Amino acid sequence: MAHAPIKLRENTWWLRRRVPKRYQSVENRKYVHVSLHTDSKSVAESKWRDVWNNEVEAWEARLAGDTADAEKRHAAAVELAKVRGFRYMPTQDVLKLPTEAILERVEAAKDVTDAAALLGTISKPKITVKKALAMYWDLARDKTLRKSPDQIRRWENPRKKAIRNFTLVCGDKSIDEISRDDMLDFRDWWYERLAAETHSAGSANKDIGHLSGILKLVNSKKRLGLDLPMGLSELTFPEGTQNRRPPFSTEWIKTKLLAEDALRGLNHEARCILLAMVNTGARPSELTTLNEATIDLVSSIPSISVKPDGRETKSPNAVRTLPLLGVSLEAMRDCPKGFPRYFDKPGLSATINKYLGAHGLKETPDHTLYCLRHSFEDRMLEASIDVRIRKDLMGHSKDGVVYGKGASLERTTKLLAPMAL
Repeated sequence: MAHAPIKLRENTWWLRRRVPKRYQSVENRKYVHVSLHTDSKSVAESKWRDVWNNEVEAWEARLAGDTADAEKRHAAAVELAKVRGFRYMPTQDVLKLPTEAILERVEAAKDVTDAAALLGTISKPKITVKKALAMYWDLARDKTLRKSPDQIRRWENPRKKAIRNFTLVCGDKSIDEISRDDMLDFRDWWYERLAAETHSAGSANKDIGHLSGILKLVNSKKRLGLDLPMGLSELTFPEGTQNRRPPFSTEWIKTKLLAEDALRGLNHEARCILLAMVNTGARPSELTTLNEATIDLVSSIPSISVKPDGRETKSPNAVRTLPLLGVSLEAMRDCPKGFPRYFDKPGLSATINKYLGAHGLKETPDHTLYCLRHSFEDRMLEASIDVRIRKDLMGHSKDGVVYGKGASLERTTKLLAPMAL
């Protein structure tokens, strides 16, 4: 470097350094002179780099603020205030500070850019509902840390739908302008669909819940301090008795689903997944993400293991090992490496449900692939299998304090063998 980074002047060490070209537009000078507030050379040498880095951070914040984007401009002001050693506050809050504190901010400002940041004259940006959703993905990234790409897609879609529906009714309003009437209009829009029996109360409540969750998180994480209108309790609809998926009867499984050639028209992997569900009760999504490491066909007791392996399990209770028996064992022997066609991809349930409907394999119109899971639980109940073991095998939560590891794989295999199809 052409010039020494520190220089003694009037018994005080100063940092003197050329301003990089990138920052000259915001600094308006070629050299920066900053007092290190010490007469000790060793102290000056130990602190000048931190002082320089502080200057660079301030220049970066100013550059970021030199934009027509209100959100970036506000964020830059917040960052610049932080670099200068202050917390950004709107002007009305700055004026409430003691006189000495206000003067301290004024004296710390080097130019009009600093003054705007330290005195809070940069207005908070207007964040529209759609913009809030775009911000939400980053603010809520902790919720997707262990999710696979397909799980993230399925997590995002209902939130996108909620925002799409709200803007359809109320427009892409700034979230600080959303009123009680807007929320009631959204509820009324949903009521019309419930009255027409085209949607369920659960669908409406999910929309309302996702919308509320997005707005609350953005308001909190961005420290907007908004009073959002109305609580969920005022908006949601009573859901009443929940419709449960009906289980396939054991007789139907034996005579229809397992009849010779009944599933011949299904693609190989879909057919094997359906058969694997019969004697394991595993969720379709748990089967589609199996691989060579989680499929054990060589041990004395063949099994599959459900665990977080590049994806998030439904809950900690979902982590379990399931013995393979009967048609489920044969299906997994046909797919020893898993199901690459459906690995962490959508489409499986739609494919199988369409096939079942087209070939008269639905016991009722309400039956779906997932009903095989309910059938498995019913068959365990009929076999008088202990409730703790049933919950462990289904991956359900246990009530109260739970002790011990539960039944061994040998024990569960012995219990399930008589009911295996």
